[in-house]
Amino acid sequence: MTERSELIESALDCLPEGLALVSAEGNVQLWNHAARLITGYAKLDVLMRPVPAALVPLLDESMPSELPPGRRPGRWGIVRSQNKQGEEIGLIVRHLVLRDGLGNRIGLAVLFHQTENLDELPRGDAGENEKVIDSQQSLEERLQLALEDFEQGGAPVGVLWVSIDQAEGLRKTHGVGACEAMLGKMQQALGQGLRLSEEMGRWGTAEFLVIAHERSLDLLAAHAQILAGLARTADFRWWGDRVSLTVSIGAAQAEKGESETLAQLLQRAQKAMEASVHAGGNRITPASGGKTCLPL
Repeated sequence: MTERSELIESALDCLPEGLALVSAEGNVQLWNHAARLITGYAKLDVLMRPVPAALVPLLDESMPSELPPGRRPGRWGIVRSQNKQGEEIGLIVRHLVLRDGLGNRIGLAVLFHQTENLDELPRGDAGENEKVIDSQQSLEERLQLALEDFEQGGAPVGVLWVSIDQAEGLRKTHGVGACEAMLGKMQQALGQGLRLSEEMGRWGTAEFLVIAHERSLDLLAAHAQILAGLARTADFRWWGDRVSLTVSIGAAQAEKGESETLAQLLQRAQKAMEASVHAGGNRITPASGGKTCLPL
């Protein structure tokens, strides 16, 4: 039995993700090699003891939502924690409740790995708009997991960074209320062109982000053309006057073998979107060097 336990523990030490097994009383029963590398806490620091206070966020099971169909089981989310040196780290975490044969809870398995500093991810300006901030956090979590699945052979991942060309002018001339009403109409219009597998949310006070799963950058850009056409049909009226709307879009596709981080993928999409804006708006720029602007 001892040899079997040692064999299992050695196998778990080979996992690329950190793994902690925590008893129902909150004491750490297993702490693998990756967990030590990520957090700086050695086995002697944690085994048969409560989880260090700095790592308590790892055990927070009140994270966003259950995984969508086809994902691995457990609850998941992104948390901020601290390593042994007191440095803040961002962790992608999955929880799996452990139960005995009678269904009684006997502990918790926590899988986690480090992501880049969340504060360095390029985002649109959210100001103090809590709805936009919540949307950004949700999209970041979905994107990070989608990239992870892609690296393991899952569906392709692409992003469309969508900026509304008329937002700034509308905000200046008619105020924040008019701009928010316009963005609601725009979200409805863009939503008509989304596939079932895609997600879209606010990415700034005048920007949206679409998570897509097209097979190539060319197909992603073609899909962006459809969304841009729908944006021009958005029937937005303010004080009886119809306001014509257009969008500037940057399209970036994750590529196999590039080991690209989420921040790098978003940076390419952001630069492509900015190229569309600087070219006069109402354009799509694929992020293949950022040189090709497609007028609409």
